Amino acid sequence: MPMLKGSNVPVPAPAVRVELGWQAAPGTPDVDASALLLVSGKVRDDGDFVFCNQAAHASGAVRHEGKRPAGGAMTDSLTVALDSVEPAVDTVVLAASADGGTFGSVPGLHIRVLDAASGAEIARFDSQDAGAETAFVLGELYRRQGAWKFRAVGQGYATGLAGLATDFGISVEDPAPPQPAPPAPAPAAPAPPPPPTAMPTPPPAAPPAPAPPMAPPPMAPPPMAPAPPFPAGQPAASVPPPPGQPAPAPAPPPVRLTKVTLTKDAPAVSLTKQGGTSGAMRVNLNWSGGSAGKRLGKKLGRKAMEAMGARGALLPPSGELDLDLCALYELTDGAAGVIHPLGNNFGALHAPPYIQLDGDDRTGAVAAGENMTINLDHQARIKRILIFVTVYAGARSFEGLSATVTLQPQRGAPVEFSLDACTVPSRVCALALITNTGSELVVQRESRYLVPEPGVSPQRTIDTAYGWGLDWSPARK
Repeated sequence: MPMLKGSNVPVPAPAVRVELGWQAAPGTPDVDASALLLVSGKVRDDGDFVFCNQAAHASGAVRHEGKRPAGGAMTDSLTVALDSVEPAVDTVVLAASADGGTFGSVPGLHIRVLDAASGAEIARFDSQDAGAETAFVLGELYRRQGAWKFRAVGQGYATGLAGLATDFGISVEDPAPPQPAPPAPAPAAPAPPPPPTAMPTPPPAAPPAPAPPMAPPPMAPPPMAPAPPFPAGQPAASVPPPPGQPAPAPAPPPVRLTKVTLTKDAPAVSLTKQGGTSGAMRVNLNWSGGSAGKRLGKKLGRKAMEAMGARGALLPPSGELDLDLCALYELTDGAAGVIHPLGNNFGALHAPPYIQLDGDDRTGAVAAGENMTINLDHQARIKRILIFVTVYAGARSFEGLSATVTLQPQRGAPVEFSLDACTVPSRVCALALITNTGSELVVQRESRYLVPEPGVSPQRTIDTAYGWGLDWSPARK
């Protein structure tokens, strides 16, 4: 039953899934879920903030799972293992932020708390009074006498996620200041001095005028013993302390709230410039067919759907839509290949090709969607990677399907985009092309639907379109 603001309900489950939901419509701001783990109303450090740029708490108790489209709606989810939350933490704040508008422009904003094991709904709160706010605390999980409860909060922040996070003790990175305009070129001839009300122009360097002969030089005060100068070219923070004193611990970097959304008008971003130069990068595909898979399945029949699989593909046991996240790769030494579930070609993370597919979501029901990991510690050996998705079974094309792609580097801002609507009978879609230019790693949004020729597999179709030149043979799950 929907809750009123300020009301609370018991949470009997040892682990919950928290879904932040809203209606997706043209012009609706993008919404992101986040969580803050509090001790007496404040975080202990920036690690107690879980959101898209920091997807998991160190304890493993709270995780940001990402977005999932569902028909005309969208959800962004968190999982909270209540039985694993550290004893010192008494509250888990469940918040949201709007990117590109205010919550007054987000229809159907709500939060649901579900039993992680059974999926049963424990609580639901629908926001009714959002206006100019760009961040919102929708609810909180809190301890009372050894048990957990959920409270509907509904408190907005016009200062955005940065204001909300700062209010709970998070150190937030300031946005970079705008660069000053370059100085105007110097005139060819000396200009007369400007009037007193104008901005003074620095005069050209000239030797100082001699002091008047009758004016005695000023008496300087006795000099204080100066502090030892910093070694040249060394910042103050890196100077070693005096002998016998321990070096101060470096301050942790502030939390970075930015993310990158790729669009048709701005389709590319440099991971290198965003700080994504090392560590693991998670590639996530969250997809939903709504009723498209079931409708097409009933219309086509089982035999037709079996026939449209890639070289003998079979309908998944559930009869539901089955998409496959895949990648073509080419390394700097010339090695090339494919990562996909067919033939259990899942790749390797710590050996070539430094790409690994986590698993295969054959129904679209897995909360975290399908995930692939790229080891950026070896990016110097990577020439290019093409991430793509195929319809394995359950639909004849991508028509009517929705998907969101997120690339989450271990360091640096996440990169995300949604697929365009499919208007052709396509069963393979190029998602993103990652290219090593020699100086930086660039992600290019493709969102390109391809139509295989009769008898040609989706994998071979995308190989031909992007010039990989691999030899293909039949494969199945």
